[in-house]
Amino acid sequence: MIRARKKFTIYDLRKLKGQRCLTHIHVKSPEEAVAAEMAGVDLMSCSFDSVDSQAQLPKLVEAAPNSFFSCATPHGLASQEDAIRIGFQALEMGASSVYCSASPWIIEAMVREGIPVVGHLGLVPRHVTWTNYRAIGKTAEEAKILYKKMKELESAGAYAAEIECVPHQLASWLCGETSMLLMSLGSGSGCDTQFLFSDDILGDYDERVPRHAKAYRNFLEEFRRLQEERIAAFKEYIADVGSGSFPDSSHLIEMDESELKVLKDLIKES
Repeated sequence: MIRARKKFTIYDLRKLKGQRCLTHIHVKSPEEAVAAEMAGVDLMSCSFDSVDSQAQLPKLVEAAPNSFFSCATPHGLASQEDAIRIGFQALEMGASSVYCSASPWIIEAMVREGIPVVGHLGLVPRHVTWTNYRAIGKTAEEAKILYKKMKELESAGAYAAEIECVPHQLASWLCGETSMLLMSLGSGSGCDTQFLFSDDILGDYDERVPRHAKAYRNFLEEFRRLQEERIAAFKEYIADVGSGSFPDSSHLIEMDESELKVLKDLIKES
C-alpha cells in the first residue's frame, strides 16, 4: 500500500529552500514510481520528449498520485509557441512542472503563461559539442559565466535549475545566491535537491557508473539471471510436452463418461 502524504506544490518547495536537501529521482516506469513514493522520495522527474514517454506520464502519475513530477520537454523546441503548447500538455497530463534546457527566451514565454519551469546549468549533455564531457566552472572565469547564466534563468522566471557536474564548492555558493531551487546532479550536497537517475541507483545498464552517481543494487545481473530462468523454464516445458508429462491429471478438465456416450449417440442419430 502506498503511504499517504501531501503532494508538494511549487509554493511548498520554495518555502523549503535552505531548510533541507530534498531527494530527487528520475524514474522511467510505473513500478519505479510506486517504489520511489513508497520509499519516501521527495521529488520525481520523468521524460516527456517522445510519443512513448508522453503516453507513459499518466501511468506514472496514477502509480504515484501523491508525488511531484517534473517532465523533461523535447530538445530543440523551435518556438515559444511550441514550448507553451508542450508545457501545458504535460501539466494537463499530470505533471507538476516541466524541465527545459532551452534558452531563457523560451523559458520566459512558458513562465509568462504560468508554466512552472526547471532550467539547466553546468554540463548540458545535449550541448557537449561546446564544452566536451567535463566539469563546468572549475576556473573563476567559467564560474562567472555560470553565475551569469543562473541569473538569466532566474530573471526568466524559472523556479529551479538542474545544476550538473559543477564543483561542489561553487554549486553550494551559487545556491545561496539565487531564489531558484538548485537541483544537484553531480554537484555536491550543498544544493536544494540531490538528483540521481533510477538507472544509476538500480545499476540496470552494462556501463561504468558515472563518477557522480552510486549504484545501490545490481539489477543488470538480476535481469540476466531472470533471462536464464526464462530459458530454463521454457526448455523444461518443451521437455514435459515431449515426454507427455504435461499436462497431467491435475491440469485436465473431466467430463463424465456417461455424458460423452450420450453425445456420441446424439451425433450418430443426427
